[in-house]
Amino acid sequence: MMRKTILILSALLYLFLMPVTAQEDQRFAKANELYTQGKFEEATKAYEEILRTGVESPELYYNLGNAYYKSGLLPQAILNYERAKLLAPRDQDIEYNLQLARSQTIDKIDKVGEFFLKTWIRALRNKADSDTWAYMSIAFFVMVIAMLFLFYFSSTATLKKAGFFMGILFLFLFIFSFSFSRQQKQKLVNRDYAIIFAPTVNVKSSPDASGTEIFVLHEGTKVKVIDELGEWRQIELSDGSKGWINASTIEII
Repeated sequence: MMRKTILILSALLYLFLMPVTAQEDQRFAKANELYTQGKFEEATKAYEEILRTGVESPELYYNLGNAYYKSGLLPQAILNYERAKLLAPRDQDIEYNLQLARSQTIDKIDKVGEFFLKTWIRALRNKADSDTWAYMSIAFFVMVIAMLFLFYFSSTATLKKAGFFMGILFLFLFIFSFSFSRQQKQKLVNRDYAIIFAPTVNVKSSPDASGTEIFVLHEGTKVKVIDELGEWRQIELSDGSKGWINASTIEII
């Protein structure tokens, strides 16, 4: 009786979700068709319409970025490539198109040098998304439990040593993978990077229109938002420069 009930509920759930999925697929296919026909403005509207329904995926953002790029709208293209990269950090096509678009921006900002170990750890973390690291952490945790069983219930000293040291190793791997999963998740939830959308922005020394202009930024430049006050946002560049700009001139990634 219970099995029959579960099957009925599963069938009802499938029937309920199927039309929505099919509709999304049809809309995505239609938008792609518009893109292949060279109707880039219409394609961007079609992709944006899908996003407004709450659906998001790296493929959707990537295609939208391509459509904006073909339309000559560089800030919008970079914004969507960046959003696609958040969801698929290992995708080489996204990275290539993002770098291509960035190479056409006016501002060329050098990164502040950092300790090589920090760079290596960040690169390792970006090898996978949050879900992948989470699955790996679960697998490592299961191995920790297995090694504990091996340590406590083995009858020989060799197996006990193997269980102990392997347990320590898997524990460290669990901690690292869980930490990476959490950090990748935070990048999706707490988005503090933005793209300059105004053609030219005068960065101020204070959150006030009468503040001293300290440098100028142009559309397409990526900035980090580190503080906010009313309609003003304090930003930081990759070279460490800081200043205040109006919130209307940026779009959060």
